Amino acid sequence: MQPGGLSCFIGTGKMHLQTSRLDLLPCSLEVARVILSNSADVETVLGLDVPGDWPAGDLQEVLPSYVQQLEADPSLLGWGVWFMIQRAEQTVIGDAGFKGRPDCEGTVEIGYSVVPAYRRQGYGFEAARALVDWAFAQQDVQRIAAECDIDNAPSIRILEELGFQRLETDRNLSRWELKKAAGRQQR
Repeated sequence: MQPGGLSCFIGTGKMHLQTSRLDLLPCSLEVARVILSNSADVETVLGLDVPGDWPAGDLQEVLPSYVQQLEADPSLLGWGVWFMIQRAEQTVIGDAGFKGRPDCEGTVEIGYSVVPAYRRQGYGFEAARALVDWAFAQQDVQRIAAECDIDNAPSIRILEELGFQRLETDRNLSRWELKKAAGRQQR
């Protein structure tokens, strides 16, 4: 890890969310390209420790289209992938984010993934709560959607704790939503 890796992001005015234990940073075009080309260089680019089992398959699948979207429209930063950084260890422990900016009805879809060594410690909830609060602070967002495997009890618990309502279950997948409350307070 390079000394002060995170501070170089924060010091340049980049978007940054902070929870009690996490720093959340949106994945820039440059970093997404590095992950796609050679994830071993991510530690150098971020100046953070990166576990060998990150990024997970889901992130690797979405990165090619994410890169194309950011190339076409750099203002999408924040509406895609965010890194979960465990502040005390300066380690990337997962990723979270949205599947694009709000649609015409004000809906965004959220997702999150934590590397196995850091699961069941509240990090997923912490990151998801921060991103929910950030999204609802944006004027155009009225609703946040999520999908979850029906047998993913930890993720279901996170959605329930955040106040999401289950809409439907189709085969092995449940769909969830959280509507913006009038006068919603930041947590």
